[in-house]
Amino acid sequence: MRHSRAVLASALAAASFLPAIPGEALAQEQVQIEEWDVPWERSRPRDPYVAPDGKVWFVGQTAHYVAHLDPASGAFEKIDLEDGAGPHNLVVAADGTIWYAGNAARHIGRVDAATGKIQKFMMPDERARDPHTLVFDSEGDLWFSVQGGNFVGHFDTETGDTKLVEAPRFEGPRGLGASRPYGIVVDSRDHAWVALFNSDMIGTVDPETMALRTYELPEGSRPRRLVVDSRDVVWYVDYQQGQLGRLDPSSGEVKEWDLPGGAESRPYAMAIDPDDRIWAVETPRDKPNRFVGFDPRTEKFFSVTEIPSGGGTVRHMYYDREHNVVWFGTDTNKIGRARLPPLTGRGVS
Repeated sequence: MRHSRAVLASALAAASFLPAIPGEALAQEQVQIEEWDVPWERSRPRDPYVAPDGKVWFVGQTAHYVAHLDPASGAFEKIDLEDGAGPHNLVVAADGTIWYAGNAARHIGRVDAATGKIQKFMMPDERARDPHTLVFDSEGDLWFSVQGGNFVGHFDTETGDTKLVEAPRFEGPRGLGASRPYGIVVDSRDHAWVALFNSDMIGTVDPETMALRTYELPEGSRPRRLVVDSRDVVWYVDYQQGQLGRLDPSSGEVKEWDLPGGAESRPYAMAIDPDDRIWAVETPRDKPNRFVGFDPRTEKFFSVTEIPSGGGTVRHMYYDREHNVVWFGTDTNKIGRARLPPLTGRGVS
């Protein structure tokens, strides 16, 4: 299997493709990116997740499979799902069980990694047609978004019970519009936070009441992915305006920073490390995707790295704490790994 690697050899080389940012000197730290060719062509490999045994599982959205990469050997293996499943995302439980979002077939799926046995759990409401992104809570249950169906859901992995709460709808130039729940994360209290992509809002759901509350962002924002830091502060990327944003839930205060690539950077996938450094990917049209690092302590971007294959689009990422790396899939049919600069243990404050 072909395996390509790119290393930023020096800060000077890294800075050579950075845009000028008036009044700022963009100090660079090295990020090493490696990519593996996925053997199933044009299958849109995406949303990798590291299993307890170190294998990296991911979905093939357009070819209807779940698969894994062994980073040590470069070997791939896959388990076929039913035609039309359209898996959008997966997560791996502590016991190695794989859970995937059957985005095109209205279900959450459970896969036994050892046997390949698949069990499907249909959504209890037909309108919840497209489970989108799954994330674990502290009990091993799942929160998930439903983009087109306009729901946020909670799934009990032991009983299969699903609870759904409808996301806001609003009047717009084309009539009643859905807010399109997209990226989703869980804070330290097991509250779900969700980017309402077709709006300038972020929502949160209380697990006890299933009540949904919204926070307003600056007008024109379109949040797509988000992360939560060690203080339960929410960070998001504004896909439409090319910004990184911070929402403090305690006060509702919002602050935004322009991405290095500017208004056309189309930031998408996100990750966060134990230092609370924010990592995002710029996905500008007709240009290589760029892996960008932001330090909340200094409130500056400190690292920008082009993805060697170009990326096409990087849609979701997973931080592996054990190895201090970020895993991602690309529309160029690759699985990638970014080795981050060493951790300092300093956090935000």
